Amino acid sequence: MLLGLTTALAATVCFGFGAVFQARGARSTPRADRVRAGLLAALLRSWQFLLGTLLDILGFVLSIVALRTLPLFLVQAVTNASLAVTALAAVWLLGARLRRGDVAGILAVVIGLTLLALGSGEAGRDHAPAAFHWALLATAVAILLATLLLVRRSGGAAAAGLGLLAGVGFGITSLAVRVLDASGVGSVLTDPAAYALALGGLGGYLAYALALQRGTVTAATAAGTVAETFGPALVGVVSLGDAARPGFAWCALTGFAVAVGGTFLLSRFGELDTEALPASVRAGAGAEPAVPPR
Repeated sequence: MLLGLTTALAATVCFGFGAVFQARGARSTPRADRVRAGLLAALLRSWQFLLGTLLDILGFVLSIVALRTLPLFLVQAVTNASLAVTALAAVWLLGARLRRGDVAGILAVVIGLTLLALGSGEAGRDHAPAAFHWALLATAVAILLATLLLVRRSGGAAAAGLGLLAGVGFGITSLAVRVLDASGVGSVLTDPAAYALALGGLGGYLAYALALQRGTVTAATAAGTVAETFGPALVGVVSLGDAARPGFAWCALTGFAVAVGGTFLLSRFGELDTEALPASVRAGAGAEPAVPPR
């Protein structure tokens, strides 16, 4: 469990810093009203978005170890705590300010994850019926289609919707990693979970990038917290046999609730509030406000 927990925490740091760099990169590109190849090309020409993406890839690689060795409810809670890292990184890199609620959210995340780690048991099964694998692939395709429909919308509701779709996509990748048959190259290529992993990740990143152009980092990220955290955690317990340590279910459940609650507290953190940043940082962030006017 120690190796899995260590890699999960390292992945959280990568995800947290990656979100800040991706936000700066997304804001530096023209706002997109439809999905096209030029959008991805423009994002990849931004060194900040590229750096954020590379950090996300590194975080994902690290999380693979955790997903295969720890209960999903523990891994998802730890990696979603990256919002606390995002807040601290924004203070350091962007000159943002922490409010009392933000500090309370960070403390709640730390306390919650500590309780969750103490109460977590061994991971359940790393395999599932074929129907489970196909269901993951079908859901990943649905995420991409829904993103194509929602991309023409604007405003906070669109950002929340796209963030939610991103959360579902990332949740699919976690489940796919857990059940993927990695016994051989042939097994991977014929497993629907492998394609669900790729499409879920692609759909998640696309929806997340579009959400970042329509709202703050934390608003877009927090919108997907429910789907990305609760979804895989519930599936892990019901379908894959994840469980808490005997007699410590209360500890795991309390820790999970406190950690997720802290994440929601941090969703109010305006890390890209340009009025609170120095002039040099405002110039780098672009002319658009962090929160689009209602």
